Amino acid sequence: MTHTPLHGDATGPRSEAPTGATGSVPSKESESYTHGHHESVLRSHRWRTAENSAGFLLPHLREDMSVLDVGCGPATVTVDLAARVPSGRVVGVDASAKVLGSARELAARRSTPNIAFQQANAYELPFADDTFDVVYAHQLLQHLSDPIAVLREMRRVARPGGLVAVRDADYAAMTWYPESSGLTEWNTLYHEVTHDYGYEADAGRRLFAWVQEAGFDPAGIVPSASTWCYATPEDRTWWGGLWAERCVASNFAAQAKESSLADDVALEQLAQDWLRWAEEPAGWFAVLNGEVLARA
Repeated sequence: MTHTPLHGDATGPRSEAPTGATGSVPSKESESYTHGHHESVLRSHRWRTAENSAGFLLPHLREDMSVLDVGCGPATVTVDLAARVPSGRVVGVDASAKVLGSARELAARRSTPNIAFQQANAYELPFADDTFDVVYAHQLLQHLSDPIAVLREMRRVARPGGLVAVRDADYAAMTWYPESSGLTEWNTLYHEVTHDYGYEADAGRRLFAWVQEAGFDPAGIVPSASTWCYATPEDRTWWGGLWAERCVASNFAAQAKESSLADDVALEQLAQDWLRWAEEPAGWFAVLNGEVLARA
């Protein structure tokens, strides 16, 4: 399956990057999260744990620390972090009021007393300077038009000597087997859609540079990388199925059509390609994630 962009340069921006009310930095409310909050997206988010999504941070946590999770989503990682700092406190913030409702329900089910949630704009965090020992963001910066501004804001609310911890996937580094022209087309389309909206799909490889550009001392920056791998029959069914749904029902599908980069027929074909990959007995898919720990 191939698609033909209908708006001229396929790699050019759809419009100027959105700006906030003051015209200085973008407002997260004015930006459209590429994946959205379709059930197929939240199903992926709920799979995440502190172990598989914040392993680079866990050795640095102490039980009395204060932690901010920026873009916490349904909070499976956030609640895990709260268990790691039982004498401290954890605050999760997200732009979506709906997803924060799910986060609060999870915290209540897990009986997590040292956690709180607040709707917030990542560009303008509603906290005083030097508030948190750790400021963490997972799979957030790739969805923002100005990740440097958000890193500076994360640094602002971190205490001197505290940690800013970020982790993002890198779509160009994703790899799979067997070869699939459909998955290659999906990856190309994903890059075109995110570029059209002013976001960086290959954020993982850029985190180290972004953190330096945001003003962190290079001597206090520790870069690393880790992977997710989906290869068992259960994992393939889960991963392939949720991406098949995202291709036709999530905000990614809506943005692809809004940008005239794909139509319903093309997106349905991509969904079928994902399902065919999931049925491959030797199917294997790996996601490379870039990670950075930076001292404030």
